[in-house]
Amino acid sequence: MKFFRLFQPRNPLFWMMLALNALSMALVWVVQNRPLNALGVVLVVFLAIVNALLGTWFAWRLVRGEPALPSA
Repeated sequence: MKFFRLFQPRNPLFWMMLALNALSMALVWVVQNRPLNALGVVLVVFLAIVNALLGTWFAWRLVRGEPALPSA
């Protein structure tokens, strides 16, 4: 596996992966600095799981060299 293939600034998947990483940092900040009720905790956990799955899928597609998402 070639991890240097993750850096592809011309590929939209690369930028979506970076955006998801930024969202991860925001979710961690919210959990550490804000008191959350049960609904808030469930919502943040759900977003974190979806975020991790999407980020991993985008990274896998970049490493494998699959084409970018089709443009509309």
